[in-house]
Amino acid sequence: MNHQKSPLSVASLDFYKKESLEKLWIETNYNTTEEMPTEVFFRAEDNFYELEYAALEICNGTVLDIGAGVGSHALFLQEQGFDVTALEIDKDLVKIMQERGVEKAICDDVYLLKGKQYDTLLLLMNGIGLVGDLSGLEKFLIHAKTLLNYGGQILFDSSDISYLFVDDVPMPTTHYFGEIKYRYLYKAQRGEWFSWLYIDQEKLKEIAAQHGWAVQILADDGNDQYLARLTL
Repeated sequence: MNHQKSPLSVASLDFYKKESLEKLWIETNYNTTEEMPTEVFFRAEDNFYELEYAALEICNGTVLDIGAGVGSHALFLQEQGFDVTALEIDKDLVKIMQERGVEKAICDDVYLLKGKQYDTLLLLMNGIGLVGDLSGLEKFLIHAKTLLNYGGQILFDSSDISYLFVDDVPMPTTHYFGEIKYRYLYKAQRGEWFSWLYIDQEKLKEIAAQHGWAVQILADDGNDQYLARLTL
């Protein structure tokens, strides 16, 4: 059975190999479609965002970069001397990471990881979104306890997207407003829909507290995006 590459991995491979690159698009369940510049995933240190810098600066000990993509953050940490493992569920992206020089790149589902603990769990580029929804966040916070050494931390950035629901756009009534569905489009290929979570600071603190986590907001970019540190 042939492996079907995702639109994201095809675009990433084209960009990496400098082959026939076209625009990568991302579509939402709100019937909006925006370009997702592929080069964003391949940024080097000079082009990291301020919140990313802030997170990378307070990583400590062994690091698990969850949803590592093509490995830009893992490469940076590796160059700084960190023992960093890059975790990605898309095996094509893992291959790119390995070719780019990430020494510990593994293809796996975070929920299947067992038997190894880390000092820092890192999820950047709205990386906590991969939990999908509020119940997924609770599931992750429970599982994260098995992945962290004593005194460990979770670092991630997220956004309060309530600003999207103004004027003629009503706030959803059937689900939390930060629960979005996306799919990638590339070269006439449409990917599968996937769920993504953006969570506001107050809701994060509420859910985290229910599972024994303390939340520190370390930085806020003034545009509804923030960096959070969670500790037990």
